[in-house]
Amino acid sequence: MILIDRRTFIATMGAAYVAGGRLSATSIPRVGAQLYTVRSAMEKDFDGTIAKVAEIGYKEVEFAGYFNRTPEQVRDVLKKNGLTSPAAHIDYPSVTEKWPAVLDAAKTIGHQFLVNPWIDETIRKQPDSWKRIADAFNKAGEASQTAGIQFAYHNHNFEYAPVDGKEPYDILLENCDPKLVKMEMDLAWITVAGKDPIEYFKKYPGRFPLVHVKGVRKLPPAPGASAEIKGVLPDIADVGKDDVIDWKRIFAQSKLAGIEHYFVEHDVPASPLDSLKNSYDYLSRLQF
Repeated sequence: MILIDRRTFIATMGAAYVAGGRLSATSIPRVGAQLYTVRSAMEKDFDGTIAKVAEIGYKEVEFAGYFNRTPEQVRDVLKKNGLTSPAAHIDYPSVTEKWPAVLDAAKTIGHQFLVNPWIDETIRKQPDSWKRIADAFNKAGEASQTAGIQFAYHNHNFEYAPVDGKEPYDILLENCDPKLVKMEMDLAWITVAGKDPIEYFKKYPGRFPLVHVKGVRKLPPAPGASAEIKGVLPDIADVGKDDVIDWKRIFAQSKLAGIEHYFVEHDVPASPLDSLKNSYDYLSRLQF
């Protein structure tokens, strides 16, 4: 056995720090893809598009519609391409009106999370809408827990525009049971809204097991929380390319946030598969 003294040990570790950047540097264990990015391609060639996503290097995907495929067909094409699908997006009417059937399909496919990504403006404008939405989410979350699936909600930017002096995102976080309802934070939209994701990680640790990762070329004029989504979409970018978001800073707090899955998304890509590849290449090499 070779023993070294404390001074030698510290010098050796210091050299390692300089050579490697920092000893605690880590990376994203599995980069995922939100298939909304390639929705037009999937409509034409469902199986072929999923195969191409896998060829890029992605190991997990998040669905935003099954394009008339049965749960068994979806499960089988995932298996054929060496993919898993930890999560899927489900519209609000399905959450409130068709939940048992949705849960059955999710179990067949192998989803661990079901995520509501959008609340229609007609519902949002109703009195006390966000508290009633929180109640509906708690009910859906309780049923999904019984089925062994976690329910979650995905934000845009309007959840940070105050309603009667209170931000809807805080209303949800305060009124939803933390065990029944998790959050899939869209890191681009919260940035567009002028908010700092890390402040939410600190205030609500462990409540963000899923995140959407997409770039933004520039931020809208204040107040970003009320900026029209269609006006922001032209400035969505591939991750790390003409992108103003500090990904290293955010992902350094992944443990605090509770992040388990990172899904790349681009809402309006000029070339969907190229966009997924560009973002994958950046994120798969990112150290933080």
